[in-house]
Amino acid sequence: MPNQDSKNNFALMRDKILSQNGKEYWRSVDEFVDAPEFEEFVKREFPVHSEDWENAVSRRTFVKLMGGTLALAGLSGCVIQPAEKIVPYVRAEQDLLPGKPLFFATAVSLGGIATGLLAKSFDGRPIKVEGNPDHPGSLGATDSLAQASVLDMYDPDRSQEVSFRGAPKTWQNFMGTLRAAIDENRTDGGAGIRFLTQTVTSPTLINQFKGIATELPNARWHQYEPINNDNAIAGARMAFGSPVQTIYKYDLADRILTLDKDIFSDFNVRYMKDYAKKKNLRGENKEINRLYAIETTMTLTGAKADHRIAVKPSQMPEIAKAIAAALGVGGATSTYTENAQWIAAMAKDLQAHRGKSVIVPGANQSPVVHALAHAMNGALGNVGQTVVYADPFTPSEKTQIEQLRELVADIDAGKVRMLVVLGGNPTYNTPADLKLNAERMNKIPLRVHLGSHFDETAELCHWHVSDKHYLEGWSDTRAYDGTVAITQPLIQPLYDSHNIHEVVQLFFKENFDQKDYDIVRAYWQTQNIAASTAPAATATAAAATAASNGHGPATGNTNSNTATAPAASNSAPAPANAATTAASAANTSTSNTAANSTPQRAAAAASGGTQTFEDKWRRIVHDGFVPNTAATPKTVTAGAGFLAQPSAPVANNGPLEISICPDPCVYDGRFANNGWLQELPNPLTKITWDNVALVSPATAHRLGLNQAGDSDQLSGAGGERPTSFINSKGSNMYSDLVTLNYQGGTISKSVPVWISPGQPDDVVTIYAGYGRTRAGRVGTGLGYNAYDVMRSDAMNFGTGDIKGTGTQTTIASTQIHFNMEGRDIVRVLDFNNLEHEIESYEKKNEDLYDHSMYATAAEDYQKSYDKYHRWGMSIDLNSCVGCNACVLACQSENNIPVVGKEQVERSREMHWMRIDTYFTGNDLNHPEGTHFQPVLCQQCEQAPCEVVCPVTATVHSAEGLNDMVYNRCVGTRYCSNNCPYKVRRFNFMLYQDWDTPQYKLMRNPEVSIRSRGVMEKCTYCTQRISAARIEAEKDGRAIADGEVVTACQAVCPTDAIVFGDMNDKGSQVAQMKKDPRDYKLLNDLNTQPRTTYLSELKNQNPEMPDYKAPKAHGNGGESHGEPKPATDGH
Repeated sequence: MPNQDSKNNFALMRDKILSQNGKEYWRSVDEFVDAPEFEEFVKREFPVHSEDWENAVSRRTFVKLMGGTLALAGLSGCVIQPAEKIVPYVRAEQDLLPGKPLFFATAVSLGGIATGLLAKSFDGRPIKVEGNPDHPGSLGATDSLAQASVLDMYDPDRSQEVSFRGAPKTWQNFMGTLRAAIDENRTDGGAGIRFLTQTVTSPTLINQFKGIATELPNARWHQYEPINNDNAIAGARMAFGSPVQTIYKYDLADRILTLDKDIFSDFNVRYMKDYAKKKNLRGENKEINRLYAIETTMTLTGAKADHRIAVKPSQMPEIAKAIAAALGVGGATSTYTENAQWIAAMAKDLQAHRGKSVIVPGANQSPVVHALAHAMNGALGNVGQTVVYADPFTPSEKTQIEQLRELVADIDAGKVRMLVVLGGNPTYNTPADLKLNAERMNKIPLRVHLGSHFDETAELCHWHVSDKHYLEGWSDTRAYDGTVAITQPLIQPLYDSHNIHEVVQLFFKENFDQKDYDIVRAYWQTQNIAASTAPAATATAAAATAASNGHGPATGNTNSNTATAPAASNSAPAPANAATTAASAANTSTSNTAANSTPQRAAAAASGGTQTFEDKWRRIVHDGFVPNTAATPKTVTAGAGFLAQPSAPVANNGPLEISICPDPCVYDGRFANNGWLQELPNPLTKITWDNVALVSPATAHRLGLNQAGDSDQLSGAGGERPTSFINSKGSNMYSDLVTLNYQGGTISKSVPVWISPGQPDDVVTIYAGYGRTRAGRVGTGLGYNAYDVMRSDAMNFGTGDIKGTGTQTTIASTQIHFNMEGRDIVRVLDFNNLEHEIESYEKKNEDLYDHSMYATAAEDYQKSYDKYHRWGMSIDLNSCVGCNACVLACQSENNIPVVGKEQVERSREMHWMRIDTYFTGNDLNHPEGTHFQPVLCQQCEQAPCEVVCPVTATVHSAEGLNDMVYNRCVGTRYCSNNCPYKVRRFNFMLYQDWDTPQYKLMRNPEVSIRSRGVMEKCTYCTQRISAARIEAEKDGRAIADGEVVTACQAVCPTDAIVFGDMNDKGSQVAQMKKDPRDYKLLNDLNTQPRTTYLSELKNQNPEMPDYKAPKAHGNGGESHGEPKPATDGH
């Protein structure tokens, strides 16, 4: 054991650090002051592994150790992979070529809003999704939840059958029992029948319920999910007298104010893309937008804001009134007097951009804030410009909590004889005072549940029906603007599953046994579908392109009926102008109706001639959406009468205000069993596998939480570091546990506390979505359940208290992983002083290629690259919003495994890409800004990793890529030690699941599956480069710019990532590298990375009180910021 003098006195180090002024950019509070103690702490690769570091090793001992290491490394690299069976087709599917992917248009819906997708299928197996470039809700982009949805389909814990009280039954058994119960209820018009769904915008499903209302007029349909638009509906009632659907046009807004609204975590990628269009300084753009954020908990929007203030939830209504008064809204007065200068300067800026500004309230804000936002947008002349109103997409004018109250009241009164829960998990996520618990559910004689998992609700129901995944069934839904999207399947259901349309159809007297395809198609046959306006040449050209690439018309071996779907020519869909070809999906029940779906027929359907319904149907399924179905704008005028209404009294249940938010990864809990999302670091705290309670540094200090040892008052990630070898796993952190009371209720499980810079004092933020008891093998038992205390009158925030239990738990956060030692990492420039800011970095941008010890390196390398391609990437930090979509897209594309919480604690996560988060400012409680930087393999031309590999497992290709030869790797990890960017990942264990058959179906066959003892990293999606190269060689042409689209580039909603050939001077990536904001990460190391960055821009208002004038850096002087990506391994 080390003696007392050898131990790090963490308490003294904390006190000393907190007494000093901080550096400008920091990832952790250790870095905030750059104390000598911390410098010594990070000099050792694994400082927490041993308190007594013995450096005295003789040469003889070193040789012994290395001999043993190499022997063990060789053994670890010799994992015997299991045998696999290869079975040929008995009857090959038309146009299904082994090794050639097809893309089919479909859509995924969350909260009733659809994102258009192109689902990638190999041999009939969907393995990846991309954005549909033609769909108005995506324009080619997706988000992290859409990317992770593929894993949900292959989840081995999915419900796989129809069951009665847990015992397997058949669909016919269920139909017979249900039909008999329905007939019994027809005598009184279905007065005892209740349907409970999540948010529904599907035109077909709404039409089905209208039909049921005709046959069973006394049956009732209710909608509920915990993350909803209730406040927006109630706010519209206050302002307009009736609900409206609000549609924002961020691409027309020069000034944006968000009132606790996170537009970058809203899972509406179109809004992110529109915002980025105005934020992007590339090309012809000479001006950028300005973003103001007023919020409680730090969000991605607040992080990217040019000006941000943090407030308590209870203050937001009065703040909104103060802003309304400043903007001239009649009748608006406020008692809020703080930040008066901030509000005045912002209001002046908004008024100077009348008709080109927008004010957006968060869904969690009270109805009065929404009503005020409507009034302010009207006063600014934004309505009809940046704000458009339409009729609601959902059929009910009642809020979902009002509908749930009605249902619970009927259950308690004994009026409900049959409850049909169609999706969702109300037993888990209903508020505590309206909980559909066992006591309440047992009052209902017949309970039916349709769901993807046998979850908490299924456990309390008599019948459970396995639900189809959206890639297995037919449906329709609406995009953010009302455009109808078609959901089509790519594969037969893996199990005995049925979707919501099929279950609802059972309640009709006639045609009750229809399939989902028949139901959806029959509905659209009754609608007046607009003829396609696309010229005939579009389909013909698409077919020609596909034929030239070997991807002619394909009949996917799905479960669906005739429908045309786009199939792209590459392993990744090209940008928005990509040609698509017709591919048909056939349902076994009606496959004879469209076996001859061909590009020629698609071309005919696109012609200006008369089109039959069949032609129109093929076209809308091919495109993925129904043209001309966007919502019709309506004219409404906000009144001011609501301002005279007295404010509702707020119950005081404790000294702290508590805010409840959906988890940024697992959402409301429905994705709790998704390992990709569980291991995806929270965008700001970087926490994985857990939910925590956020508090400010000052509040934590006052309450004595996370203060012992090396607390994250020290580490900046929110918890405490281990203080000895015994309780350390390398990079795990500890968090104090508290008992949390909210609105008179108590969360049943202890809650870990996490310190968060930018959090208001005396405010606690908790996250819903955890605490599941029947999620599956991945999600069960993780975290606490916020729904234990959520109440129907306090769904989003209220009051309460926390009290320490005296115990701790471990938290796996990657914020302290992979520190790059405080060099010139992130650059943030003042847009108002851009030229001077750029000049100050000229010396730091000096090309050091000819300073290499190999004097002719640049010339020699370029001779080789000129013969082929010189692939490179540019990442615009000004566009990046830290949404994590690229991280999951990379994981899905490249078969990256999940390692689990314990391995993340040891810095062994396997993500090839990470998003580093940096804070800036001199006050931990009030950071001046937050910045994001995606970091992946930089593909160095003078790669430090290559020269240290003893077996040449990492090598340079003729095109300059830093390649990994997995079969050579013996796991010495020298390359990882020598990588200054910390982007290499090592398989310490056999993380891949070789045995689960569902995962075999999910994996990308174009990417090798790595095993134990092998190093891996980003490859620039070399499989996509190879696919484009093959097609170009077949055509006898060069690879066109934009033909190779990496997975991270394809998914990015803000187009922050651009990839291409640097030798092509006209390519987009070459143009971006000429931008004066372009810089190389760690340029002074002369590694010559192919990946470079464009500096972030802050468009601050000089009249704002928090405006910070740019510093004069001077050439070669102190950089604008010297942040560090945290300390061990992401």
